[in-house]
Amino acid sequence: MQGQQHIASAFDRDLEAIQAQIMKMGGLVENAIRLGAQSLETRDEELAEQVRKDDKAIDGLEEIINEEAARVIALRAPTATDLRLVLSVIKISANLERIGDYAKNMAKRTGVLAQMAPVDDSASALRRMAREVERMLKDALDSYVQRDAELAADVINRDRDVDQMYNALFREFLTFMMEDPRNITACMHLHFIAKNVERMGDHVTAIAEQVVYLVTGGQPDDPRPKADETSTMVTGG
Repeated sequence: MQGQQHIASAFDRDLEAIQAQIMKMGGLVENAIRLGAQSLETRDEELAEQVRKDDKAIDGLEEIINEEAARVIALRAPTATDLRLVLSVIKISANLERIGDYAKNMAKRTGVLAQMAPVDDSASALRRMAREVERMLKDALDSYVQRDAELAADVINRDRDVDQMYNALFREFLTFMMEDPRNITACMHLHFIAKNVERMGDHVTAIAEQVVYLVTGGQPDDPRPKADETSTMVTGG
């Protein structure tokens, strides 16, 4: 019995260490979303470069988390419930890494767009959209720490708002391009960024779905609400 308790406490310590890395990674990703959108709106190329450099730390944490998770599985031989915990960590870190990549892509286009005339208040609208995704991510990570399935379900439902913001921007970009062909190049870049932010929302939603699965043992009752109306009109970049 004592040996089993020792193994259980060792597993708990290992898991706490991995979850601390997840929260650190999540904080870096939240920062990347915020600063990537800020660099776009303010046309701050130095800030954009910082976002691109900081992405290496996010990638590094994902590698550490995967290595630690694999070590725990090999050494601790977790039960089915504990294994679900470890696998959820791997999936959450993978989604965080993808969100970080999308934030980096946003920052990459700041330099290009800074050389072009602004298109209405599109950069501000993109920042508002990114801010909503950032809030969703914070709540998704909080729901993970607190094992709060209700908060996770709320995050899943809010993805519809992000999709609707994307749809509105997509229509605006089409209008701007039709009104003045000189807007086409800038609008194509802006649309690419908007699509990336919309996909960030999808990955945040995937994290929240992992929390629901972790807490309840099942997937969310309702299918994920999607409100992206543009997929039938264009192929997203």
